[in-house]
Amino acid sequence: MSTNEQVKVTPGHIEVLPIAGRIGAEIKGVSLNADLDTQTVKTIREALLQHKVIFLRDQQQLDDVGQEAFARLLGDPVAHPTVPIKTGTDYVLELDSTHGGRADSWHTDVTFVDAYPQASVLRAVVVPASGGDTVWANTAAAYEHLPSELRTLVDQLWALHSNDYDYAAQRPEVSPEKERHHREVFASTVYETEHPIVRVHPETGERTLVLGHFAKKILGLSSVDSAQLLSLLQGHITKLENTVRWRWSAGDVVIWDNRATQHYAINDYGDQHRIVRRVTVDGDIPVAIDGRKSVTRVKQPSESLTKTSA
Repeated sequence: MSTNEQVKVTPGHIEVLPIAGRIGAEIKGVSLNADLDTQTVKTIREALLQHKVIFLRDQQQLDDVGQEAFARLLGDPVAHPTVPIKTGTDYVLELDSTHGGRADSWHTDVTFVDAYPQASVLRAVVVPASGGDTVWANTAAAYEHLPSELRTLVDQLWALHSNDYDYAAQRPEVSPEKERHHREVFASTVYETEHPIVRVHPETGERTLVLGHFAKKILGLSSVDSAQLLSLLQGHITKLENTVRWRWSAGDVVIWDNRATQHYAINDYGDQHRIVRRVTVDGDIPVAIDGRKSVTRVKQPSESLTKTSA
């Protein structure tokens, strides 16, 4: 079934309505909670695999506990490996714009570890009156539409991913406080993981591109060649044809397949307040076309790396 076909499920009167041609669908007729029946959960998962990111409006019934409980229906929730969870929760990561929570760079969540999350469930709590949209890109469609010669090349390549990346270089304006927070919290434990640039999706069998801002270098290439090829591939991933953009309202919930997407939170809302809360679902170790698996090479406190390199 192509991603732009409309799906209607009669039981429960659930509708899955595609938004963009290659990615994204809105689900209507579902109130998310921990007691959803098996068929409804199956419908949600099938829509997620097909459309890569799904949107559910007006889920005001969810609080932090309810969000975690719903996420358990999709798999095992997992906390962020370095950033502390929200107080009083088991897994919730709060992104608050007043405390640096602006993920305004293209990325796939937590690819600096080997088994990065399979899915993310994001709930809008406070949204600005204007701005603050999020954009997702379909990395399976990006791979599919690469020139065949370029696909042949990237099928063989691996990249080093790390949370110890140049945070300031990814953003036009970064305060010293935000850069220090990134270094002392987000990169408090440094990970370095080798991923195939092309992984085989464990459920759909599609080939997807594993890149984004945690990808530091393509293995075996010079830093110059690596940077140029990473930029080229990112340009293919984020072509408008591969993307969908969502205008948030408080209570919206968005779920995305983190194995087949990248996303970008648009930082265009100035000093308006924005709070979103995320629960991620534990993933699997990526497998390359030739069967090799991703591997984490480094996991140690950042102070240890500093002392080692001094």
